[in-house]
Amino acid sequence: MIPYGRQSINQDDIDAVVTALQGDFLTTGPLVEQFEMALEKIVGAPTTVVSSGTAALHCAYAAIGIELGDEIITPPITFIATQATAALMGAKIVFADVQSDTVNIDPKAVEAAITPRTKAIVAVDYAGHPADMDELRLIADKHGIYLIEDAAHSIGSIYRERPIGSLADITTFSFFSTKNLTTAEGGAVASPNPELLEKARRFSRQGLVRDPSKFKISGQGAWHQEVHEFGLNYRLPDVLCALGLSQLQRLARFKKKRSEIFEIYSNDLLGNPVIILPTKREYVEPTWHLYPIRVPADIRMSIFAELRSQGIGVQVNYIPAYFHPVFDSKDYPNGLCPVAEMIYREEISLPIHFGLSHKDQNDVTKILLEFPGYK
Repeated sequence: MIPYGRQSINQDDIDAVVTALQGDFLTTGPLVEQFEMALEKIVGAPTTVVSSGTAALHCAYAAIGIELGDEIITPPITFIATQATAALMGAKIVFADVQSDTVNIDPKAVEAAITPRTKAIVAVDYAGHPADMDELRLIADKHGIYLIEDAAHSIGSIYRERPIGSLADITTFSFFSTKNLTTAEGGAVASPNPELLEKARRFSRQGLVRDPSKFKISGQGAWHQEVHEFGLNYRLPDVLCALGLSQLQRLARFKKKRSEIFEIYSNDLLGNPVIILPTKREYVEPTWHLYPIRVPADIRMSIFAELRSQGIGVQVNYIPAYFHPVFDSKDYPNGLCPVAEMIYREEISLPIHFGLSHKDQNDVTKILLEFPGYK
């Protein structure tokens, strides 16, 4: 099976992890701060690392103070963690439809969804292509609400000559094994706002306050620490930060290879009249996480099955989030976001990862182009 996504681990990564295992720290140690500082150079904003992309989202929502009844606006085409972490804090999820070309949240749909209870807009960089952050920034500022960027797919991407991580009030990243770089499991929160970043960091460290100048209890010894607001243990251990530091050294190579794969697919599939290829706008430099094509809905299942039967590990990314049974269909009926639903019926993600060979890629395109069911 040719996987649709796969980690790339080399000897440098292995050596870095072994060295960390032989050191004094397995959990929180000096490599955590080193990884955070190295990430800041890539994303353009101070960063704190956490145990997963889901944890990063939870910390971001905690930082902006999500309360019962607050509304957050999200696209439906994303992994469910984008919504779940806010819903568990009492937020009402409001879905705004996506653009048909980038599959990113549509600023016009966002503007139409704003209410007095809106707390934040959450943009998801689908497949690695940055969302329309400038337009979303104007909307957020106009209404005095937060702008969050779920950049689980897009670390290393550039939007109008600015790095992803520097644009939103808070940006979250995922370092899951299939992402553009990995710490096995892991994630990060970045923010140019020191107060928001400190709130996210504290939430990820169980809410512990260790700065004596901020203590509310006096007269204690050097052991003292206290909690002012509850948090959770979302720490990323030193041993995984060692892997992340090593992976960061190859991020530019990962980006380059993924771009090459994207261009080869696009060139080879361009002649097929029924396959819709992904868009790249001229003012972005994506670090591609997915290569999502669209095919006629009535043959999508057949094409998917044919590729899988030939050992091609295709995937569908994603079911509209409000289709999940956890959402009440009375509040989130079919047809709520028609563009997103159309894309879901047509989308197939082709393999894209650093280890994908030219032969593997040629096999994928050959099977696609020779599929007998096209009309």
